[in-house]
Amino acid sequence: MNKKINQENNFYYMTFALIGLLVTSSLVEVMPSGILEYVLEGVIVLTFLVCILSLRFDPRWKRFMQMLALCWVLASILRQALGIQEIDLLVLLIMFAFFWGTFRSISRQILFTGTVDGNKVVGSVALFLLMGLMWTIAYLMVMEFAPHSFTGMSQMSWGENFSQLAYFSFVTLTTLGYGDISPISPFSQVLVYMEAIAGVFYMAIVVASLVSSNQGKQHG
Repeated sequence: MNKKINQENNFYYMTFALIGLLVTSSLVEVMPSGILEYVLEGVIVLTFLVCILSLRFDPRWKRFMQMLALCWVLASILRQALGIQEIDLLVLLIMFAFFWGTFRSISRQILFTGTVDGNKVVGSVALFLLMGLMWTIAYLMVMEFAPHSFTGMSQMSWGENFSQLAYFSFVTLTTLGYGDISPISPFSQVLVYMEAIAGVFYMAIVVASLVSSNQGKQHG
């Protein structure tokens, strides 16, 4: 298998990077709080790099993603150097914009275009992971403004809350709804049911896209 990232395997690399981010965020919770943030930020930077390399075949988004990644690194360094917690919101906004840009780029490349192959199927998994991550960032931003918006959550830094809210996001996205974490403020409740709706519609859209692409291949 060609180990270089190309248009036949780019979504494999991106999906593994996103899974690695989620797994690492859960593992770093056992580390001391000072180390936790550095490890998580390092993995996020690595994920950004893999996403940029995977999206380099889409020039429209490549430069935009590079700019966002650079801004995120600078904002994180500034926060660590100055100890200004308010910069956390800027860091989260940049992360959300990066994941959204990545989501848009992948969508343009795999949904209702071309023929179905393994890379495209894996790309649809990457889209699903990105949806969950975007809502995770949205919940983290809500916690910055209103720390008591969710039951089962403590008022901590976004790095310490990342894993728990990622878990909550994907439980909501798949409409499992275990109930150990629940929204209690009106705005957080709106975000939660919007994510549940998006999860249901995403599955329908992906199935329709794959069927449409497969029919086009057969007619071709």
